[in-house]
Amino acid sequence: MASEIVQVRGHIIDSLILPKVLDEVMDLKGTFEILDIAIGKRKTDPSSARLRIQAASSRHLDQILKRLARLGAMPLHLTDVHLVRATKDGVFPPAFYSTTNLPTEVRFRGRWLKVRNIEMDCGIVVNPSSGEARCRPMASIRKSDWVVCGSEGIKVTPLERTRQPEVFQFMGSAVSSEKPKTQLIQRLAREMRAIRRAGEKILVVAGPAVVHTGSGPYLERLIKAGFVHVLFAGNGLATHDIESALYGTSLGVRLDRGEAVKDGHDHHMRAINTIRNLGGIRQAVRRRALKRGIMHACVRYRVPFVLCGSIRDDGPLPDVITDTLKAQDEMRKHIPGVGLALMIASTLHAIAAGNMLPATVKTVCVDINPAVVTKLADRGTFQGIGIVSDSESFLRELCSALHP
Repeated sequence: MASEIVQVRGHIIDSLILPKVLDEVMDLKGTFEILDIAIGKRKTDPSSARLRIQAASSRHLDQILKRLARLGAMPLHLTDVHLVRATKDGVFPPAFYSTTNLPTEVRFRGRWLKVRNIEMDCGIVVNPSSGEARCRPMASIRKSDWVVCGSEGIKVTPLERTRQPEVFQFMGSAVSSEKPKTQLIQRLAREMRAIRRAGEKILVVAGPAVVHTGSGPYLERLIKAGFVHVLFAGNGLATHDIESALYGTSLGVRLDRGEAVKDGHDHHMRAINTIRNLGGIRQAVRRRALKRGIMHACVRYRVPFVLCGSIRDDGPLPDVITDTLKAQDEMRKHIPGVGLALMIASTLHAIAAGNMLPATVKTVCVDINPAVVTKLADRGTFQGIGIVSDSESFLRELCSALHP
């Protein structure tokens, strides 16, 4: 029988960290003994517990300890992280540690190093010369990189329940069309003001339905008012936004009357062709060919945007990054400093952005389809909350709450 003593500290009771640790041990067919536990008496007091974990074999015990490390349970006797050199570009060593999006540290030469740019489903590379640990996607691995392998010397800090009343405490992570949206949006507006005051960025991930539903002007207002600091989208949102600015239509339907216009089906292609002829969105704004809309506001108010391509894109616009790996890297450049991500009417872009965000980034997913909101959580973005709503009514109420 193999055994190891682990310790877990923090708000382990009310954040349900300790019950999760015990569940993991039982689910993996191990046994535990609580050696001692100290429970904080005030809300600000941390708690701690020491447990003896037992398993049928050393290999079985290692599997359990690896899972417990993701919940912040650390062995009492610490060892340095195990590093293995990559032998090929774009390939991790076989036993590489696969990251979560939770704050992570690695123990190297007796010191804990914070892992920079943490995101889920990546690896950790340590530079022995600089003593720096950095999260790295698989495609970015280079031959001879020192890659963290196994689970020794890794410390993950799980998210704890907030002590302050805020929108995320108010809603939890439940998805329902029957939540009180007015109260939620008002609290979200307060959260956005607080994020901005703190000097953090607000990221908006938006799909083309934002334009189709006539809610583009509301997003434009938020950009002008300084409540959007980064925009992630695809060719669709930008194309239909520009089509609406040039022709007043989206996919040939007049946004002010909801009526299809004659030969309007080719407006989106004409919009793309106009921008391609001018050399790009920024050039179109500078030459005053594009005078309004979401993309105009981004250029006018210097809000960076990343447009990522897909196989179904028309055109695409010159600003669209069609190489998916380059698009991912460009998105990653803008994630540091993001305090809140607002994902509106976008399935694939929302999941892609969610996979890159640290768990500490507060995430709100808005979609008329509850399955989209649920899918985002299923793919690992468990820190997010969902609002089942169409984008027009959501953005209209959000603008009203923020008074931009």
